[in-house]
Amino acid sequence: MSNQAINNEAPFGTLLGYAPGGVAIYSSNYGSLDPDNYPDDASFRSYIGNEYMGHKWQCVEFARRFLFLNYGVVFTDVGMAYEIFSLRFLREVVNDNILPLQAFANGSRRPPVAGALLIWQKGGEFKGTGHVAVITQLLGDRVRIAEQNVIHAPLPPGQQWTRELALEIKDGHYTLRDTFDDTTILGWMIQSADTQYSLPQPEIVGQALAIHGARLEEKGQFSGKWLNEQDALERSYVAANKGHVINQDPYQYFTITESAEQELIKATNELHLMYLHATDKVMKDDNLLTLFDIPKILWPRLRLSWQRRRHHMITGRMDFCMDERGLKVYEYNADSASCHTEAGLILEEWTRQGYRGTGHNPAEDLLNELAGAWKHSRARPFVHIMQDNDIEENYHSRFMQRALAEAGFESKILYGLAELRWDATGQLIDGDGRLVNCVWKTWAWETAIEQIREVSEAEYAAVPIRTGHPENEVRLIDVLLRPEVLVFEPLWTVIPGNKAILPILWSLFPHHRYLLDTDFEVNDELIKTGYAVKPIAGRCGSNIDLISHHEELLDKTSGKFADQKNIYQQLWCLPRVAGKYIQVCTFTVGGNYGGACLRGDDSLVIKKESDIEPMIVLRDKDIL
Repeated sequence: MSNQAINNEAPFGTLLGYAPGGVAIYSSNYGSLDPDNYPDDASFRSYIGNEYMGHKWQCVEFARRFLFLNYGVVFTDVGMAYEIFSLRFLREVVNDNILPLQAFANGSRRPPVAGALLIWQKGGEFKGTGHVAVITQLLGDRVRIAEQNVIHAPLPPGQQWTRELALEIKDGHYTLRDTFDDTTILGWMIQSADTQYSLPQPEIVGQALAIHGARLEEKGQFSGKWLNEQDALERSYVAANKGHVINQDPYQYFTITESAEQELIKATNELHLMYLHATDKVMKDDNLLTLFDIPKILWPRLRLSWQRRRHHMITGRMDFCMDERGLKVYEYNADSASCHTEAGLILEEWTRQGYRGTGHNPAEDLLNELAGAWKHSRARPFVHIMQDNDIEENYHSRFMQRALAEAGFESKILYGLAELRWDATGQLIDGDGRLVNCVWKTWAWETAIEQIREVSEAEYAAVPIRTGHPENEVRLIDVLLRPEVLVFEPLWTVIPGNKAILPILWSLFPHHRYLLDTDFEVNDELIKTGYAVKPIAGRCGSNIDLISHHEELLDKTSGKFADQKNIYQQLWCLPRVAGKYIQVCTFTVGGNYGGACLRGDDSLVIKKESDIEPMIVLRDKDIL
């Protein structure tokens, strides 16, 4: 709470006044909060339509809402306000275009402008978080700013600013002075392609991205039944994994720095937008869409799904390589991603059971994040959770069911398709006679698309969906492609989840720091670096060959995707840490970073059966 605030502080959520453009400024006087009005994390999430603005009523929420309402742009989600200064793009909300954003140091030759973001370093009044405000007016030797979470008292009628800061102009340099004497203004940010006097994007030092192996002292913490079998979710996990196990050695764990976690957050949020941008390009171009091997009869539904439901994605998972060389994304499992239970629940239990040090599991809030995404989704009040008859999917489904329950939804898990049938009018019902009209699925869209390929060799007038059958046999396509069934993840997620997107991403963002060179054929650059051969719609690490720059086969996996079209991705091998090859996975929830986990294997390719490894995020100074 600000020591500048006046005694007549207004309660949390009070409208204090307006910034230019009629953008409301609210009190964030957290000391006055009535917990009954804000019972859970989701109730603190601020939205305008589908767009997430931020946490009520913090400085970041106001800055994003100001840009959205006045200019139709937003910056990607950040953990703390000071991190905005390392972003270099804004997203145009109407079409997901990515616009350049430049940062100028306080003291720069580039003057601040009205509408620019003003960013503070963490420390002093803004301890731990930093701060962001919007410059609203230039007055020669001073500027006016609007912000939240500094002033908690109502503004005088008609006043559209919260504070005035002194502006000093000396030898062509512009320096702003804060009203607090213990803060540091980093500078201002302007949406512009003009890079003169701008700061380069800060680069994280390589050693801060290294993953380190560590061990718990062995005191038998994991020799007994350390998971709670009274809990149906944990019981289903124990059954699937044949015991209270997490990996081959529960005393082995791994650590990363807070800087590495911040880089993962930034990369996940930025890459999600890049994948959406590439998806938009594919949807508009028949030649690009042809590369994805999706039957043409589905193209209109695919495009309709993108047009109507682009903001309906609940969760996906990105797979990364992270070490001193940098951070590189391998792929985006945008459709039917897994590992949520292990990261968000089992590793939390592992931490409680055996870990006594500092730091945190970076997926500790995953369940809350998922509940928040569901609460703000367009899902119907009753959700059918559809899974295959697969013992691993049992706990994955139950984890999502828990998130749905926290968000206030009713749900039922359907194991396979045997329970489904048609009523007299051809509508789809479950064993209780309940209409099926909203589904979250563990099945991959590719499974349904493969059924379309099988049945549509004969020319159909439309997608071959049954509305009845003599033996009551319901196929996956009869559920997922019914027009009245709202499916999560939406059909369009098959595009970012298909590896044919990777060469398109590389062509749109060549040499981007998070991307690997990828092509539909082996080019000269790939011969120099070595390459991975991957089927475009393969899953679980199947049918992957790793070829070195000496054309040696480094690793090879088998599977059922051998007859698919391949892409060729620059060879970038996983780091070997404490005897294992380690891959970092991050979860997107509602299009933003929702947590991270590690997977380990004795081989270079992470597969379905690869271990989930405990991971703890520590302060940089505790590792480096």
